[in-house]
Amino acid sequence: MIESAEPLGDRLHEPEVLESERVFAGKVWDIRRERFVLEDAATGQRHEIVREFMDHTGAVAVLAMDDDGRVLLIRQYRHPVRSDELELPAGLLDVASEHPLTAAQRELAEEVDLVAGRWDLLCEFQSSPGGSNEALRVYLARDVSAAPEVFERTEEEAGIERLWVDLDDAVDAVLARRAQNSILAIAVLTARLERDRGFSGLGDATADWPRHPAHRR
Repeated sequence: MIESAEPLGDRLHEPEVLESERVFAGKVWDIRRERFVLEDAATGQRHEIVREFMDHTGAVAVLAMDDDGRVLLIRQYRHPVRSDELELPAGLLDVASEHPLTAAQRELAEEVDLVAGRWDLLCEFQSSPGGSNEALRVYLARDVSAAPEVFERTEEEAGIERLWVDLDDAVDAVLARRAQNSILAIAVLTARLERDRGFSGLGDATADWPRHPAHRR
């Protein structure tokens, strides 16, 4: 067992990348193949490895909360899992140089016609680090009100349903396995803990995002 004085957490690692190529170009994201070297810290032996993964733009999501402690969920059809999923307003970081907070504000307005007077960083995570470099940041939006403009929604977004629910009810739906969207689950469980701790662990909404893979290339 290795003991360390540093706080418990992931440790960023930049291996030597020998080759990187896009092997599939998709409509939304690509598949990338990389050949890289990992060194065994104990023996010094170098291992050459090849992995393929989804090369993702990253995404942001918004947990909007009203003055009564209710949170806004949406229900949207997701074809790969054939389900009308309970989710949060969310979107890809597919606009060059756009700050994640700006993207989150845009998604809240475009998907559910809301704006917020207070924004805080709720949580960050990687959705599936064994096969994708997708990084997600979730914001907590409060002091919400109607957006000045109502946006036209198309494709899956055209049928979005909006549901204002008590935060505890959202947590119960996750714990009972009735709601299984990963962003929703992580966000509402984190929000419940933060609420019980007086929201003392929220982050600066304008903070940089050094853990996003695009910022490390």
